[in-house]
Amino acid sequence: MGLGISIGNPCLGLDPEGEEHYREQFARLRRELAEHGHDWSAPDGPAPAGTARPYVGSFPYGYLHRLRRVYALHHERQPVTPVTGPDDLEDAQEFVEEATLMLGSHLLCHSDAAGFYVPVPSGDPLFLSDAISGAGMVGSSHGLLGELAVTAPLVGIRLEADGTLSDAEAARLFDDRDDPFEIEQMVWLTLHEACRVSVASGHAVVFT
Repeated sequence: MGLGISIGNPCLGLDPEGEEHYREQFARLRRELAEHGHDWSAPDGPAPAGTARPYVGSFPYGYLHRLRRVYALHHERQPVTPVTGPDDLEDAQEFVEEATLMLGSHLLCHSDAAGFYVPVPSGDPLFLSDAISGAGMVGSSHGLLGELAVTAPLVGIRLEADGTLSDAEAARLFDDRDDPFEIEQMVWLTLHEACRVSVASGHAVVFT
């Protein structure tokens, strides 16, 4: 089993029962976001074709933890080095926990296996009811993009002067399999493209 990341309803046109489940989730999410002062509703239909550059749409849950480790180490002012073995992950765990307990990171304060990022500006993650998939933890697509921009240079990703990711760099990240931060780069690119299209199209990013 692994984490799947999609833009909009992941069951659209594939599974009527699953499609209806996510429609109900989006409707509940809209209502609860409104209670927190955020205006959002899920667009009809899929995200426009071709708006996302190639990325890996699913990977083991542990891969997400690798990128979270990088963000947490930086947040806690610790040096960021590639993972060479299990000890590197274990040694960083206390910093991940400390950074997560601040409840301010969209990357850290989110379920590993379910839930949403929505295209509404929010300084901090939102903690809604448990009826929302992912134990009610909802991130902002805008907020996660900001954290990814901070993380990019730590794992060897080159952004443009305006903070955007060029097509050439996106293609390099997708094709490069010979980098000590290969896993972190793959997860970064997946989250970046999903959030970028989310902001542009109004669709939620969905973890499954």
